[in-house]
Amino acid sequence: MNKYDIIVLGSGPGGYVTAIRASQLGFKTAVIEKENLGGVCLNWGCIPTKALLKSAQVFDYLKHAEDYGLINKGADKDFSKVIERSRGVADGMSKGVQFLMKKNKIDVIEGFGKLKPGKKVDVDGKEYSADHIIIATGARSRELPNLKQDGKKVIGYREAMTLKKQPKSMIVVGSGAIGVEFAHFYNAMGTEVTIVEFLPTLVPLEDEEVSKQFARSFKKAGIKVMTSSSVEKVDSSGKIVKATVKTSKGEEVLEAEIVLSAIGIKSNIENIGLEDVGIVTDKDKILVNDWYQTNIPGYYAIGDVIPGPALAHVASAEGITCVEKIKGLVVEAIDYGNIPGCTYATPEIASVGMTEAQAIEAGYELKIGKFPFSASGKASAAGTKDGFVKVIFDAKYGEWLGCHMIGAGVTDMIAEAVVARKLETTGHEVLKSIHPHPTMSEAVMEAVADAYGEVIHL
Repeated sequence: MNKYDIIVLGSGPGGYVTAIRASQLGFKTAVIEKENLGGVCLNWGCIPTKALLKSAQVFDYLKHAEDYGLINKGADKDFSKVIERSRGVADGMSKGVQFLMKKNKIDVIEGFGKLKPGKKVDVDGKEYSADHIIIATGARSRELPNLKQDGKKVIGYREAMTLKKQPKSMIVVGSGAIGVEFAHFYNAMGTEVTIVEFLPTLVPLEDEEVSKQFARSFKKAGIKVMTSSSVEKVDSSGKIVKATVKTSKGEEVLEAEIVLSAIGIKSNIENIGLEDVGIVTDKDKILVNDWYQTNIPGYYAIGDVIPGPALAHVASAEGITCVEKIKGLVVEAIDYGNIPGCTYATPEIASVGMTEAQAIEAGYELKIGKFPFSASGKASAAGTKDGFVKVIFDAKYGEWLGCHMIGAGVTDMIAEAVVARKLETTGHEVLKSIHPHPTMSEAVMEAVADAYGEVIHL
């Protein structure tokens, strides 16, 4: 009863998707989970944060109802109910994964799994074996020595999602997706927010024009933005946290009720038996080949524990690729140059491919087009005119090198660029693909038209 074809260690969007695909392919499959099915993404990350951000969006609509010719006096929020709704959404999604496990006849083994030599896993004293063991243990909030989390005044994303009382003030350290999404949520709820970023721009992995537009939007919303700055130390001994921030002009002491550390993630690779098995790691990551095999036959790894983008959709794709290769199917290696990235603050950010700076550095001669949502009929009607779509093409062959969007709903639009790039679509082909009017997606076609000197609505 304890022998399987495939055992998956971890049930996040990498692990549970891997297990389902394995089961579909006819493998006898088990998944080991020490906490909640669905992992961080469903329970503490992707999904519940989007529920919080939706509440923030609705609250913002209520506060600006007059902009739409509506009267709504005295709009207010119940912070605890907002948190409660988010947790309810997460619980519902986790139950959905439970259903999928049963539907696909996957055994769920509850407990802490530790790898052993000989393709075995020990779960709280009970041993299981499999022909193939896939590590999908994910990651957690990273801590810095000078920014230790106490779970009360200096917190990570988990606590930020479940605060019983809304803080009057908050310092957010780090401006990646986690940091800016929480900064936006708490600011929209009425908390005084300061965001501190070590690098010169907010969302520093994005195209420079997107980063600049995003910073303008955040400042316009009342968020204090401090770039090229670092938190050197925090004093949480009093009622108010005092954070010493080093800036280009010297040190400054900020005060807030809460400091949220959002400076990245730490892979969950400790105490899971990697050393016992002899699996090689480097810089906090498990090393794998194109098919996610570790250096030890029969052991694989996917998701946040391996090098590459720490994104839910990447982990899912890696898991599917991994088990399809095990099955012996003809499988194409994942193109990590065509992975979409999304940030769900207001405005949203979505991007895929090279930034302008990266394309120039790679030696391409470029055709660049931009279309602002201020020129979009749909955006004007919706009252969401901030932002733009930017496209980057190779001038010589017409290859779509990159697409960068900032504005309302762009995270639902970026897939067009991902699919087009996968199909090696040229700018001319996008330009001649008729887009529906009026939609936000027209901005993609218009941006391409701008790159080729054929834009109509600018």
